[in-house]
Amino acid sequence: MTRLLPHPLLALAFFALWLLLLESVSPGAILLGGVLAVAAVHVLAALGMPKGRVGRLRAVPGLLFDVLVEIVRSNNAVARIILQPAAPSGRRAGFVHIPLDMRSPYGLSALACILTATPGTVWVDYDAQDGTMLLHVLDMVDEESWVRTIKDKWERRLMEIFE
Repeated sequence: MTRLLPHPLLALAFFALWLLLLESVSPGAILLGGVLAVAAVHVLAALGMPKGRVGRLRAVPGLLFDVLVEIVRSNNAVARIILQPAAPSGRRAGFVHIPLDMRSPYGLSALACILTATPGTVWVDYDAQDGTMLLHVLDMVDEESWVRTIKDKWERRLMEIFE
């Protein structure tokens, strides 16, 4: 079964999403959705995704809550920066290099999603050789505080979950 349909639950999810996107359901649309779902899971299987390991699931709700709080807080901070353009001269945008201990591709992608979803920050680059992430920050005040925040608040918790 795994050779014919490598990820059956994912194929079912793709097919259900396809049906939800349709305005009217016809036999041709159902057939096309099935073909696309099967093709999509075969493409994903060909990519050869690494095996993932989930550690402490109890850390997930706290992480999600912290992400939500940080997104709301950052939205307010960015709105203040935009609405008050005559800000003190200490504000500047910049890049910061952050050394990461995490090597799990799923943890790294979760960290990239968290940082990019947070207004005012964008994950720019990751150097796998030395494990350094490049982060763009809209309001760069102190580089060391950004390194501490990323490592203590996000990386440590994601390592508990994915490594």
